[in-house]
Amino acid sequence: MPRLLYLQSGGPTAVLNRSAQGVIETARTLGVPVCAAANGLAGLLAGQLYDCSAAAAANIQRLGWLPGASFGTSRQILAPYAADPQSWQQLADVLRRFDIGYVLLNGGNGSMETALALGELAQRFDLPLQALGVPKTIDNDLEGTDFSPGFPSAAKYLASSLREVIHDMRSMARGRVFIMETMGRHVGWLAAACSLAAPDGEPAPLLLLPEVAFDEARVLQAVQQRLARDGYCAIAVAEGLRQADGRFVAQMHADAVYGHEQLGGAGAWLAQRLQAQLGVHAHVALVDCQQRAAMHLASATDARLAYAAGAACVHWALAGQGGVMAGLQRSADDWIVTPVPLATVAGLERRLPAAFIAEDGLAVTPAFAEHVRPMLQGEVALPYVDGLPDYRTLSWPVLAG
Repeated sequence: MPRLLYLQSGGPTAVLNRSAQGVIETARTLGVPVCAAANGLAGLLAGQLYDCSAAAAANIQRLGWLPGASFGTSRQILAPYAADPQSWQQLADVLRRFDIGYVLLNGGNGSMETALALGELAQRFDLPLQALGVPKTIDNDLEGTDFSPGFPSAAKYLASSLREVIHDMRSMARGRVFIMETMGRHVGWLAAACSLAAPDGEPAPLLLLPEVAFDEARVLQAVQQRLARDGYCAIAVAEGLRQADGRFVAQMHADAVYGHEQLGGAGAWLAQRLQAQLGVHAHVALVDCQQRAAMHLASATDARLAYAAGAACVHWALAGQGGVMAGLQRSADDWIVTPVPLATVAGLERRLPAAFIAEDGLAVTPAFAEHVRPMLQGEVALPYVDGLPDYRTLSWPVLAG
């Protein structure tokens, strides 16, 4: 029987390995040989695979509570055939050598494009291959799904952390400003999630989103009003905050490997502006990788549906239904996993809808909280050793070929 290959791609999330668990446990239950690429597409091209059929059952179970990407990941993409025919030939040779009949890519926009390209590869090289996409990204910018697995857990961590900081600010002298910089290159879902830090009836943080051009006069006025009224001001700023002309306020350098800008420093930049214009000192937290690695505060809903998305793709692949992504569709009181054609989602980017952004551009509407809160429900029970989460690194048997 042909093997099923699972591949992790792009930045990890708190529940990425939960999708891996869903794929591997489902395949093993159905008697399908299953393997995983070491270090994503880069490892697949090099023929470096792990034999998940031979892995200890205890290790597969432990996947469900590990952050990061247990098999390794990369941001390497598959260029169009005309631009890099050698890589296409190399990939086809590896798939033949290991008798891969199904490929499940667990990633974001770029990964869905790669999954779509694998369909073209199968035709070009006459491979009996089904390629499917398992959604994953904390940015929540995938089309075709109510949310992207990984986003709810990151949102829960950000809102919880900022809620704790707000209590800290209230207990200190007046005039304190705190800036939390979140990920979000082009979309503001994560920064917007910080609005949930404020309990009902209390002032929410100011939000600086990529979807809203930075208006310095408006922001300065809002900060002054918060300091005068509340004695403190919390601000959440997305790394992708832009000037009115579309330029990022903070860009470190262009990432030639992945094709996206690598950003960082929007929070520090904003703190400098507040100091220069208002004489106000601000504490800045660049949350960075913590927001995608915080399994200790993961959403149980997120983890459950990440697993379900991976499991569903196995069933669809074996039924001959390739070329689809697992989309999460909201029902009356839960979500269902449905196949969404890759061609309708690959390469697209879902921004924060205008209906979720308040008129002043510095807050979200009640509709945003109504949309996001159900995703954050429940906590994942973790094993602890010596008072800390039991995150011992797993090892995997190498697949010879």
